[in-house]
Amino acid sequence: MTLVSNDPTWWPMINFFRLTSYFIVASSVVVIHDWVLTLGREVELIWGQRVSLMTILYLSMRYIGIIYAMEPPDSLTDRSSEITNFTLNSANVVVTAILGAIMIARLYAMYQGSRNMLIFLIAICLVVNVTSAVVAGIIISNTSGEELILSGTYHCTYSSESDPNLVLAIYTLNTAWEVLALCLAAWSALNQFRDLRRFGTSTFGDCFTVLIKSHLLYFASFFVASCLNFGSFAPTIEDSVSMGVVTYDGSLVMIAMLQMFVLGPRLILDIREFHAKLVADSDAGMGMASIDFQERLYASTSSYV
Repeated sequence: MTLVSNDPTWWPMINFFRLTSYFIVASSVVVIHDWVLTLGREVELIWGQRVSLMTILYLSMRYIGIIYAMEPPDSLTDRSSEITNFTLNSANVVVTAILGAIMIARLYAMYQGSRNMLIFLIAICLVVNVTSAVVAGIIISNTSGEELILSGTYHCTYSSESDPNLVLAIYTLNTAWEVLALCLAAWSALNQFRDLRRFGTSTFGDCFTVLIKSHLLYFASFFVASCLNFGSFAPTIEDSVSMGVVTYDGSLVMIAMLQMFVLGPRLILDIREFHAKLVADSDAGMGMASIDFQERLYASTSSYV
């Protein structure tokens, strides 16, 4: 369906679309810029290594992000825009599942290859992701697009007949999973610190640095994005096109893309780089053998991140 209008009452909406597009472009530039900056490391640590599950997950997440960043403009036809919207929403579901798999691998390594922990994490992650995928499918199937030609500018809007609480349910499930993973990571870090005080180790400091730079930074970005997502359901935000709301929505888009397509791939890349330095700087049998997401974790005295 196409709506054509030159009514001045649409000008605030036109301004809203225009300003929002600036945030989307800025987010896309950040994603592509990060890919260019890390391309050398990617070639060495990903392409130069044998293929593994984590290699596939990294490449999927990284290049879905590149495609996502190159989202076509609003000037698409109504039908093409609906296809694009479906593809991008499906990509969100896929990337969320990939991030869940990476979290499982990290926590499994932190807990020194505990089989019980692995089973627990897989069960919880499956419940969260399968439920979220089903709910997202319901929402997408009930979503329709409308092409707007307003004062000579082209835009596409989307509306869903589904219950708004379904979207809230997805946010709640994903937030619960990430909070659980954060708590488990924090508990593991506490145990690491206790082991450090009790036995001492030369590699703990470096491992903890990697944890701070990648793991906790990722969770911090997710926490901010979650707060903004929940806040977007407030009536004063949901039904407004003011400058403040544009900034709010734009910030949400930027943080979400940063979390998924910049910090997400770095969860693997930073650990690969840390492992490569360990191999280069120490003998194979000294201290920690490896922290490699390609295979299981092998550790000597206690778990390492």
